[in-house]
Amino acid sequence: MEDEIKKACEVMQAGGIILYPTDTVWGIGCDATNDAAVQKIYRLKQRADNKAMLLLIDSPAKLNAYVTRVPDIAWDLIEVADKPLTIIYPEARNLAPGLLGADGSVGIRITGEPFSQKLCARFRKPVVSTSANISGQPSAATFSEIAGEIKNGVDYIVQYRQNDTTRANPSGILKLGVDGEVIVIR
Repeated sequence: MEDEIKKACEVMQAGGIILYPTDTVWGIGCDATNDAAVQKIYRLKQRADNKAMLLLIDSPAKLNAYVTRVPDIAWDLIEVADKPLTIIYPEARNLAPGLLGADGSVGIRITGEPFSQKLCARFRKPVVSTSANISGQPSAATFSEIAGEIKNGVDYIVQYRQNDTTRANPSGILKLGVDGEVIVIR
């Protein structure tokens, strides 16, 4: 796993995009601070660039670097979440503009899955995580379900967990407002 993390980091550092396992479905990823890399993912997915993508970090301590103000309720939600939870925060900062919603928000998930957590920790920046599919098509629950077009369009494919046939589910998604309001998205 360590060699693959090193290679994935090198590819992302050079502006490339990767295909990798996450705490939910397989994801397409890149450096979340590199807008050119983010745009490569939009093109690969054939996705409108007004549909924001989420990012992964390895620790709640890193939230403040990418969100102007973390609403108090977010800390409680992170603490009690018993499955992967993506939280959409208002007032993102220090990220590629292409990742942000029209209102300046960003979706962030703190991953606990071994590969993606170590990847984020070693990369020392957030990593984009968007489902490994063409926009509008079903998400691939396992590596074998990922379309060849996606596999051929990335710069590096992680080998770790490719043979895992456990069917993954996407994360829950909550949107937080600046005044602490909570909206359930999924």
